[in-house]
Amino acid sequence: MLVRVAVGVILRDGAVFIALRKSNQHQGGLWEFPGGKCEPFESAEAALMRELKEECGIVVTKCSFYKTIAHDYGDKQVELCFYKVTEFDGEPEGSEGQEVSWVAISSLSAYRFPEANQEIVLDLMAMP
Repeated sequence: MLVRVAVGVILRDGAVFIALRKSNQHQGGLWEFPGGKCEPFESAEAALMRELKEECGIVVTKCSFYKTIAHDYGDKQVELCFYKVTEFDGEPEGSEGQEVSWVAISSLSAYRFPEANQEIVLDLMAMP
């Protein structure tokens, strides 16, 4: 079964906001860009807004679609719809108790991400 996920690449001042997946989650113990599953018949952008409010406590005021990445983990197939989030109200936090951090884009390679996120990490690090 394919799981559609909306993901926010939250950017500010040369840094990106990331969250540590809890150990009991799929790909637990790895860092990720926040987001969550799209509900049936919910657009990815609507899911992004909902999930970032729930997970990070922010209201997205400006985002743009970035890219979609499909990945097969063997035990789970995901379709990740990435959005760059450049304006928001509130200060991102770990509203669900997850560890979070603002990380300089230039140091992203020091963090372990799920395979499906690797292309985004490389893209960000290649930005001028």
